[in-house]
Amino acid sequence: MRSESSTPPGDAQVDRIFRALADATRRDIVRRTLGEEASVSALAALYEMSFAAVQKHISVLESADLVTKRQQGRERLVRGNPHTIREAQALLDDYALIWQGRISRLDAVLAETPTEDSSKKH
Repeated sequence: MRSESSTPPGDAQVDRIFRALADATRRDIVRRTLGEEASVSALAALYEMSFAAVQKHISVLESADLVTKRQQGRERLVRGNPHTIREAQALLDDYALIWQGRISRLDAVLAETPTEDSSKKH
């Protein structure tokens, strides 16, 4: 559950986060950069796509606040943002609780509903 002091992201931000995470390459970039910074060049070398395409993926992640980018000398370093990942996880946890409650209520209704076999016994 989200802490009291944390405000949930707005709908537009949630859309950006999950759109960004919908792509396997972007998820991989986030995963690789959560533990340590990586240069855009080093990341680009890992994928069979152009440097510009990797830069676009990083830009999408940056606009969703899933990574931050900073310049160090001639390099641009990318680091995953664990705070935004925790926000996304909290949202998914909230949805899971909603669905668990709905399933529990459905189970309760089904448990109260007589079955065809039990109605024949009376």
